[in-house]
Amino acid sequence: MSVSIDVPSSADDGPLPRQSAVTRWMDRVDDWCERFGDSVNPILVKETRQALKSRQFVITFSMLLLAALGWTVIGSLSLMPQIYTSPSAPRMLIGYYVLLAVPMLLVVPLAAYRSMEAEIDDGTLELLSITSLSPRQIVLGKLASAMLQMLLYFIALFPCVAYAYTLRGVDLPTTLLMLGILAVAGVVMTIYSLFFAPLAHSRGGRIGTLLTVLFPLIVVEYAVGGVVISMISDGNPLGTEMTGYLVVFVLLHALTFGHLMLTATAAQLMPESENRSSRLRLSLLILTAVSVGSVTYAVSAFGEGSDVFFVPTLFVIAIVWTVAGSLFSAESPALTPRVRRELPSSFAARMLLTFLTPGPATGLVFSSVGGIAVAMAAYVGVEYLRGAPSTSAYANRWLESLIPVLLLVPCYLIAMLVAVRWLVALVRLNNPARVEIGLAALAAIAVLSALVPYSVGLHANDYQGYEYSPWQTTNWAWTLSEAANGSLSSTQLWLMAVAAGTLLLVHVLLVGPAVLPRRIATPDRVRIEQQRESISS
Repeated sequence: MSVSIDVPSSADDGPLPRQSAVTRWMDRVDDWCERFGDSVNPILVKETRQALKSRQFVITFSMLLLAALGWTVIGSLSLMPQIYTSPSAPRMLIGYYVLLAVPMLLVVPLAAYRSMEAEIDDGTLELLSITSLSPRQIVLGKLASAMLQMLLYFIALFPCVAYAYTLRGVDLPTTLLMLGILAVAGVVMTIYSLFFAPLAHSRGGRIGTLLTVLFPLIVVEYAVGGVVISMISDGNPLGTEMTGYLVVFVLLHALTFGHLMLTATAAQLMPESENRSSRLRLSLLILTAVSVGSVTYAVSAFGEGSDVFFVPTLFVIAIVWTVAGSLFSAESPALTPRVRRELPSSFAARMLLTFLTPGPATGLVFSSVGGIAVAMAAYVGVEYLRGAPSTSAYANRWLESLIPVLLLVPCYLIAMLVAVRWLVALVRLNNPARVEIGLAALAAIAVLSALVPYSVGLHANDYQGYEYSPWQTTNWAWTLSEAANGSLSSTQLWLMAVAAGTLLLVHVLLVGPAVLPRRIATPDRVRIEQQRESISS
């Protein structure tokens, strides 16, 4: 006897393909989350456990809670009985800001610096380097652990800030700006601290790097505190449009500058056989593009009022390119086979990406072209502001004094970088040298090029004051000052520009193939191993 089973009609099976598509999409999301967690969790969990169990965190967190409780009681009692009738939020909020700023801007960055330094001193960083974790993941794990500590401090003080807000006297945007400024400054200073941790290799060097980290932390603590306390007490003096632009400006520069510092920190942890330079140069280009774009918008939107963004940003970008150029020009000229196998091969890729490859020859050309591009962008901005009808006569004169300076700065940059490149090459003939020697060479060349001609001229004039002459051309400080005052002739300016361009061209011709390194073929054995690694991953 056969038993028949009724199969559901096709109408009942309709939703199944749709559920299957949703399930596949959720599976892909779950796989991505699992891969992301595997790439972050090992170092993040390790750092978080160490940080939260450390005596430093327990003491700091306990003192923060006790201080917040004490200020809540003492501050509230000191405002009695006016606290019920008059706005009392500014005073309470300033106290809570001071309590929160100490761990955010001082304790957490120093703890991150000490954690990275301890990894290097104890040798655990070498053990991590032989695992599947990349240097970038190690640095991001340190940063994520520090950010988690900051989040805990925020959560602990959030009820206190909410209590202060209910007392009236400070609006919600100002309160959010205070918390945002504190968070961004804390993250940026933590990245800054992590950058200096791998630099020193001796006890004296560690003391020097610690002071280099500690002094800016204290300066930022007072500077940010002055801005926030003034904003809480007197209100935000900027308009809505300017405030919105300033928020975007700070966030973009914090992201790009933080990315540059993190990339540089990870590059210090990489072995010498790896390509340390390409990502740094690309990150520097991104930072420069963001700075030029944001300043361009400020110039077009605010006119003469954009000076507050234009000049400081131009000054900072010039310093960044100068420091980076000295480091790029001091890189090792030896390219390992592993790096050369990753070089661009097509004609278009070589035209666009060759100067992103490591090496002092490509680094010098990259830095020189970048400095020229920044100066040209600044010149366009100056000319736009000079032609604007809202620009005053005083501002026009001041902007006009910038034009010869913008012409001379790339000239001096090129000359100094060429000198750094050959000076470091001479040092490497007998001694191995790290890239940091390029910065020291740049400082020495800058000081001597300004001091020697001035001392010779002073001696020739019987140590009496004397006027500027073309013999002081190498004295960049005096020459730039004379150029800003309009004392230099156009002939001298263009002669210096031609001399700098000729110097760069002669350098390119002398080094020859080093400026355009060629890619080598990947051996079959290496290609098979790479295929196995990609399949296993």
